Amino acid sequence: MRLSHIKKILPTLSNVEFQLENGTSVPEHFHVTEVGVITKRFIDCGGTIRNEKVVNFQLWNANDLEHRLKPTKLLDIIKLSEEQLEMEDAEIEVEYQAETIGKYDLEFNGNHFVLKNKQTACLALDACGIPADLPAEQVGKQKVNLSELAKARCTPNSGCC
Repeated sequence: MRLSHIKKILPTLSNVEFQLENGTSVPEHFHVTEVGVITKRFIDCGGTIRNEKVVNFQLWNANDLEHRLKPTKLLDIIKLSEEQLEMEDAEIEVEYQAETIGKYDLEFNGNHFVLKNKQTACLALDACGIPADLPAEQVGKQKVNLSELAKARCTPNSGCC
């Protein structure tokens, strides 16, 4: 979900509610402790330099069980962040601590904002010899003969990751 999308949804809500993809609700007394821009510049295993930019929301639970974040307050926080941080209309990434701090994509199901589990992926499949049409859940799960793979692809300067 992009920042512009959440800004359109919030005025239609009476409460801001988040839940994890598995249906577990984020406690109603959560706080949005940060709204920011995260820029990541990196090189993938194929040698391509990449840039990513996301709008980041951090959710936090405190002991103030009566706290409730209203949609207008979250809109005010977003507006201030846009002005002060020159924030672009980027995808939203949400940080939330369950067992550990997790990073989630954001969707809206008509009633709640849903923290969607993120997955890692190789961005240079061709450099690693992984078929491009392989389903994401199968990447890294192919049965291969490692000694044959090493002879064929993983030699110095082969580009194998």
